[in-house]
Amino acid sequence: MKTRFRVCGALRLLSGLVTGLVCGVLPGLGQVILAPPPAISITPPAVEQAQTNNPMVVFTPEEAPETPFRWEWFTFRPHALYRFLYATALPVTVTDRVRTTVQEIAPGLLVNVGQHWSVDYTPTLRFYSSRAFEDTLDHSVRLMAGTTYQDWTLGLLQTYDKTSQPLVETGTQTDQETFYTRLSASYQINSQMSADGAVSQRIVSADVFQSSKEWSPSTWLNYQFWPRFDAGLGLAGGYVDVETGSDMSYERFQVRANWRATDKLALRAHAGAEWRQFLDSDADDELNPVAGAQVQYQPFEHTRLSLGVNRTVDVSLLTAGAGESQVIEMTEVTAQLSQRLLEHFQLELGGGYFRGEYTAADPTVPDRKDDFFRFNARLGWRFLRRGTVALFYQYTDLRSNFAAYGFSGHQTGFELEFRY
Repeated sequence: MKTRFRVCGALRLLSGLVTGLVCGVLPGLGQVILAPPPAISITPPAVEQAQTNNPMVVFTPEEAPETPFRWEWFTFRPHALYRFLYATALPVTVTDRVRTTVQEIAPGLLVNVGQHWSVDYTPTLRFYSSRAFEDTLDHSVRLMAGTTYQDWTLGLLQTYDKTSQPLVETGTQTDQETFYTRLSASYQINSQMSADGAVSQRIVSADVFQSSKEWSPSTWLNYQFWPRFDAGLGLAGGYVDVETGSDMSYERFQVRANWRATDKLALRAHAGAEWRQFLDSDADDELNPVAGAQVQYQPFEHTRLSLGVNRTVDVSLLTAGAGESQVIEMTEVTAQLSQRLLEHFQLELGGGYFRGEYTAADPTVPDRKDDFFRFNARLGWRFLRRGTVALFYQYTDLRSNFAAYGFSGHQTGFELEFRY
């Protein structure tokens, strides 16, 4: 009995560790405009097994192909990606849009150390045909660990990202360096109650734009009402040190629930409120709702459908007025369909609506409001077990009350990928 609840604790820990990893981007600032490449999972084998065995999970990870590269405790999984895309209306500046081709070359190496540690390094060379953009070399490093000891489940996530891409938020190619650290722990109090805790640090250095440092502790108390339903109460706080403008602090209170309705359907939801203070400004404190929900549905073995909604509050890369700091309140509604076709083909369709509201510490500065729509389609064909060739398409449309930020464009291309 207790093993089952420990597995549930491992899943909650995993959820906290991998937040934001789905699209290959960790908790950071700014939403990228270029079509996202295939995501690389860095979950250690032991933690991945805990997720697979959890009764609350509908989607289980795909089994990785056997790798010939092993030495002692180390398993080496090299991967490589080449992408070519043609983009229309890609923002160079807030007022300038251009057509360009983009080529990306991304060789990488994932190393599993035993069953509990994983580390991945992936550099990405990006070449633009338009001279309006700078060719770049991005870097991505991810370290993840997870283990259990008696009634404890422990986790670590450490990442480093150096990127230069056009962003929705800034309307231009933006250089960023982001360090993110998260330590997590879950303790099984008894057969029905558990407690989770985490501390995180995020350091963002943005060339020209707002740089910041953020520290945040959080804690949850969970109760298992029956094997396929649990709920919890959570508290979190944080402090944000910004380079320009007013520093901030915040407190959050949330409730959450997880329900495995059937073998093919699962639901997760959380809701609460955040109270945010501008410490070096006369601006009023802000009270904002924070909430989210996700539905996973797998009607057939090779058909997966997910729906999600999420509302968050974060510090913005932009400043306003005389250098005043800003926050962005982001509401997202997304849908994703994955379907295998004729054994070797994989069709993925996805889309979403994103609402961004920028609020400055200076109340005299007008708020910016963005409505951003995105649709993605990808058809991949797997060959030789480890290779995939795919065609993809993305449509984006941004409408803003600050008209200069608005744009509408298409991206089409292909990619060739190998994974071990």
